[in-house]
Amino acid sequence: MLSSLCRNSLLNQTRCSRRRSFSSGSSLCSTSTTKLFINNEFVESTTNKWIDVHNPATNEVITRVPESTRDEMDAATNAASEAFKHWSQTTLLTRQQIMFEFQSLIKSNMKHLAEIITAEQGKTLIDAEGDVMRGLQVVEHCCSIPSLQLGESLAGISKDMDIHTYRTPIGIVAGITPFNFPAMIPLWMFPMAAVCGNCVIMKPSERDPGATMSLVELARQAGLPPGVVNVIHGSKDAVNYICDEPRIKAISFVGSDTAGRYIYERGSLNGKRVQSNMGAKNHGVIMPDANKESTLTQLIGAAFGAAGQRCMALSTVVFVGESREWIPELIEKAKKLRVLVGTDPKADLGPLISPAAKQRVCELVESGVKEGADLLLDGRDITVKGYENGNFVGPTVLNKVKPSMRCYQEEIFGPVLVSMEVDTLDQAIDIVNGNRYGNGTAIFTRNGATARKYTHSVDVGQIGVNVPIPVPLPMFSFTGSRDSFVGDTNFYGKQGVAFYTQTKTAIQLWNEDDVTDGTRPATAMPVHK
Repeated sequence: MLSSLCRNSLLNQTRCSRRRSFSSGSSLCSTSTTKLFINNEFVESTTNKWIDVHNPATNEVITRVPESTRDEMDAATNAASEAFKHWSQTTLLTRQQIMFEFQSLIKSNMKHLAEIITAEQGKTLIDAEGDVMRGLQVVEHCCSIPSLQLGESLAGISKDMDIHTYRTPIGIVAGITPFNFPAMIPLWMFPMAAVCGNCVIMKPSERDPGATMSLVELARQAGLPPGVVNVIHGSKDAVNYICDEPRIKAISFVGSDTAGRYIYERGSLNGKRVQSNMGAKNHGVIMPDANKESTLTQLIGAAFGAAGQRCMALSTVVFVGESREWIPELIEKAKKLRVLVGTDPKADLGPLISPAAKQRVCELVESGVKEGADLLLDGRDITVKGYENGNFVGPTVLNKVKPSMRCYQEEIFGPVLVSMEVDTLDQAIDIVNGNRYGNGTAIFTRNGATARKYTHSVDVGQIGVNVPIPVPLPMFSFTGSRDSFVGDTNFYGKQGVAFYTQTKTAIQLWNEDDVTDGTRPATAMPVHK
């Protein structure tokens, strides 16, 4: 665990105003600035353009993020370029040992990281710890890199000839992350990229960069050499730099549809690999034979957890046949959820990220009402005592929604559950496949044949059977599809290793006639370093 001296140093280097009094909403120190991280040093930006970061529960400014200058972005790329010369040649065992230390440091600082996330993003502390934990699992999987990066070989393909393939790093890569998972998504990216031998430039969300800054400090303490991971900040100019800079060979992105397609098209046009995970409209199909109590409980958590700000939120429910009779019980359960500031241990969900996000959610709910949906639960006017300026929206349920409605067509990204009713499983499947997104879906049933038909019939990348949020663990890969993803290979797991490496093939001929004898044998135990 970090010493208190080390922890205080981290806070001062990244910015001083991370720790604050949540009861009063006042900072314990004056608003400071978020630093750049270049060549293992926290650097104050020289820019004259700054972006305010607000606490979503109070809307007070808690730090300012720089729009990195061109010189600062070049400095980060130069550092990565220089570091790659040595880091790409570092042994797998050395990289593995750094990952072992890194995962240990993340575990020791779990609560500290969660506090930073809650202050900037708004989610509850327990949900913020889950954010860190899901990223930590990717780091733990990175510790398997000697197995993950195995090549292939075939001996005797011809007389005295063998073929070997190797996975080698591709160079400098970049990661652009969203606001909704400030720890998990960066940990999808830079640990996997670095352990494969690449050097990385991260651009965290300008809305909540604190978790990324703390994570790179922990990576530095774990032994990651200067220049291997660098952090720049900003918005469109920083994104364009990443897309256009020729030394950056690949881009990982998670975020909105508009940004994701822009980055994919611009980056690909410049010859880069791009993996871009975007929007979603995830459906939960409820069969009449499902376990009612378990199903409704899971549905509530998956729809309203994190205030609905998850790309895998179960934002649409399709009740099949008699299961529609469960809707009143669903509403009663949703009413019991507690909307509070994220630091309150009793909180079930916290605020949305910004006033603009709240306004958009409310507008989409109103559009559903105007288009004929039944508003069974309305959380738009909720207020939290002591936090009247916060971006709070309570659980909201729209029923009898039609596929043509705007509230169904668009990703709401808030605590709003869109409900639909059909008579048969086939009708439910048609609804799911008629939607353009393919991130995730779930079916709730006790019938194995029903579950099998559903999993084989829906065109969605990730499917849960009695599992509401079917995000694969890191030994597999995140496999969103259709309009939820563009790119060739997806995040973490085997696909992640493939994305961050290139295959090199060596064909070797060693004539048997050239064999020599007489070498003195070594008797000492071989030691590999």
